[in-house]
Amino acid sequence: MPALGMAQETGKVLRWLKAEGDAVVKGEPLLEIETDKVTVELEAPAAGTLAAVSAAEGDEVPVGRAIAYVLAAGEAAPAPSAPARAEAAAPAPIAAVPVPAATEARPARRPLASPKARRLAAKRGVDLGAVVGTGPGGAIVAADVQNGGASPAPAAAPVGTVWRVMAERTTASWQQVPHFHLRRAVDASRLNSWRDAVRKRDDGARVTHTDLLVKLAAEALRRHPRVNSSWRDGTVVPGERINVAIAVATDEALVAPVIHDADRLELAAIASRRLALVQAAREGRLRPDDVSGGTFTVSNLGMYGVDSFDAIVNAPQAAILAVGRITDRIVAIDGQPHVRPILELSVSFDHRVVDGARGAEFLDSLASLIEEPAGLVR
Repeated sequence: MPALGMAQETGKVLRWLKAEGDAVVKGEPLLEIETDKVTVELEAPAAGTLAAVSAAEGDEVPVGRAIAYVLAAGEAAPAPSAPARAEAAAPAPIAAVPVPAATEARPARRPLASPKARRLAAKRGVDLGAVVGTGPGGAIVAADVQNGGASPAPAAAPVGTVWRVMAERTTASWQQVPHFHLRRAVDASRLNSWRDAVRKRDDGARVTHTDLLVKLAAEALRRHPRVNSSWRDGTVVPGERINVAIAVATDEALVAPVIHDADRLELAAIASRRLALVQAAREGRLRPDDVSGGTFTVSNLGMYGVDSFDAIVNAPQAAILAVGRITDRIVAIDGQPHVRPILELSVSFDHRVVDGARGAEFLDSLASLIEEPAGLVR
């Protein structure tokens, strides 16, 4: 079971796309899993035979536990470790699993549906097997349940229960991190002019302020590698790559897909990758690689009219950049009042990794890059 989120402890098996004993090809979807934030398909890590499936549909599985093996010809699955739970009594020894006969009946697979659609169906008493999905790959989305579902049935729990649990979990993990915030107002005149110039080119039509900030933040992280580190098992671990995550709001939750090696990408490549990730997030098509490996996060709420805010660090990352909207303000230049587009930045830091001085140096570098890119944005 992979970790698809920074604070994830378990994952839920939604449905198996392959049955035990099936031949699989590397990269072929094997199963769908769900966390409190995303639903993704897990792909086969190698070609072979799916064997030793130990998690059934609906099971909550701890992160890191093996739930199946893909075996090469003549290979057998390793013997299971000693069970930690009393109910795991005397499992039969696992050997190579034979391919079942073509006529063998297999259990019906769970309909493909988004987490929101499942919750809505449970509340209304709708059989998802009778609903036609209009989402990607025929997935059932919430609108399908609303348009074709039965009359509501009494819910087993209040509608806000899921969100309350998520909020409590986030708050608990956040309170364990000694953190601090640094804020700075930046003249965004150059940022606006860079964006306008880039968007006039054929390959820059979809470039946004977020893309520019990802590029500039990656350069600032390259100059200040301590901020690109993580806190793991009581120690600071330097980041081997600069992978910038972007906070994306979906109907289900807030997710943070990752632009890997952002410091090595041209602006057009960052914009293209960001657009693909945002679309995948909102359509429930994110893959494990899309949400893993982030070393820093950018959260931009400027499009919602937010002036400034402090974001929550995505542990084990060391920092997150919060970006507000650009607004015209009167500022003093050479003792005279002038109107300038001002951007409010706030960076939240994990104090176990970054102290105040290093955090201030990072924010100063980022602000300087925004006001003068020194050839980074072309």
